[in-house]
Amino acid sequence: MTIEKPPVETLTEADAAEELALLAAELAHHDTLYHAKDAPEISDADYDALKRRNEEIEARFPALVREDSLSRKVGAAPSGIFKAVVHSRPMLSLDNTFSDEDVRDFVHSVYRFLGVLPDESIAFTAEPKIDGLSMSLRYEAGKLVSAATRGDGTTGENVTANIRTIPDIPQTLPSGVPEIVEVRGEVYMGKSDFLALNEQMLALGKQTYVNPRNTAAGSLRQLDPTVTATRKLRFFAYAWGEMSEMPADTQLGMVKAFEGWGFPVNPLMQRFSSIEAIIAHYRDIGLNRPDLDYDIDGVVYKVDRLDLQARLGFRSRSPRWATAHKFPAEQAFTTVEKIDIQVGRTGALTPVARLTPITVGGVVVTNATLHNADYIEGIGNGGERIREPDHDIRIGDTVIVQRAGDVIPQVLDVVMEKREPGSVRYEFPKTCPVCGSHAVRERNEKTGKLDSVTRCTGGFVCRAQAVEHLKHFVSRNAFDIEGLAPSRWISSSKRRMTSSGSRPRRISSRWKSARASPY
Repeated sequence: MTIEKPPVETLTEADAAEELALLAAELAHHDTLYHAKDAPEISDADYDALKRRNEEIEARFPALVREDSLSRKVGAAPSGIFKAVVHSRPMLSLDNTFSDEDVRDFVHSVYRFLGVLPDESIAFTAEPKIDGLSMSLRYEAGKLVSAATRGDGTTGENVTANIRTIPDIPQTLPSGVPEIVEVRGEVYMGKSDFLALNEQMLALGKQTYVNPRNTAAGSLRQLDPTVTATRKLRFFAYAWGEMSEMPADTQLGMVKAFEGWGFPVNPLMQRFSSIEAIIAHYRDIGLNRPDLDYDIDGVVYKVDRLDLQARLGFRSRSPRWATAHKFPAEQAFTTVEKIDIQVGRTGALTPVARLTPITVGGVVVTNATLHNADYIEGIGNGGERIREPDHDIRIGDTVIVQRAGDVIPQVLDVVMEKREPGSVRYEFPKTCPVCGSHAVRERNEKTGKLDSVTRCTGGFVCRAQAVEHLKHFVSRNAFDIEGLAPSRWISSSKRRMTSSGSRPRRISSRWKSARASPY
């Protein structure tokens, strides 16, 4: 249950001090889980909400800013599993923006700080924000000598042996590079590789992974590099630390230099000179997000000229010349690959969209409920319009998917600009896909309205209904028969029995009583 917090402007100084202490502890807890243990408990949206609350209170009560506040630190301290590495230059985090207005404020703040009128004379780069693990690679005399995680921004973990197993990362650089080169970027796992790994885990009867980011981070922290080598990790370069000589004088020029040295760089990175252009690029990247084989959670904007970056400088934990424009954490764009029909215990035919995998709210989503035939057409249960008349859901459509908390993902709307010219409306089946019996929508005799649900008329003739009835019969809400379940559940139960040394109870007391009854 979420407890509504009072508005910041109503807090007393004592209330603010107490809440800042709680926020410092809570944010530190979640930072450790995310950065050091790769096991977050909350979504990015929930974390960002805590962070914004902390910033708002500190802005109103600057004298109460704590030494352990999130505003004074980056990431989390190294775990201690690997040897510590002190970064030659701090690895800072970025401030976040969440709206077009926030982006305009960021750009205007750059002009105000530099004393330049907003005449579009300052260029900005815009590139996808990769959802992976930040990494700093140090080369001396053209050879890779160390690789370190971000850690707390000052000290990271030495994961050089594991980094050497990633094919994307060169072990040596071409002749002519500076004597000291620190290339920074993101280690990530491709979505296709993540899905293949989960298929492999399922085949072995092992627990699957939640999302590519956590899997990549956990793979990189393996004590055995041969395990890391099997995980197919990848890398994008986009920044730098210590450089004995600068090969370019712009952000884009530096990234192009990295590409020339053999590092993978993101092809979607572009340079723009207006606010509207970078926001348009943000929207284009968001729309094309389903087609990318890697997870992104926003777009990063940076002042392009390095001399202007130097003039803008840094705040305590972030640069003034860069910001991350985050995507809505609980929504994403993806593609409907096909629509399947599931038959329930009561014969209800429920359409399910099979989606191009996309990470929404920290979880990889591959399916979303379409509820019924009316929902596909954009009509609600009460007969009201929930989408525009031509925004029916079709196979091949790019759609907006929402997932909030534990709610089953659902398709909110269709992106009409991405609809293929030859697409056709989805025709809801008139027969059961399992048994072939007629599928009908019954009419309410009192109201005369059609039921929103289409049902199979086969009853127990329909194998799907029979199976669902059996599942309900043995479920906890009915006879609660333990040990009777799909084979994969039984397998996991046996694994738990082996690990705990005790056998699970086979039949509940409720079932024993019913079995003993003469009725």
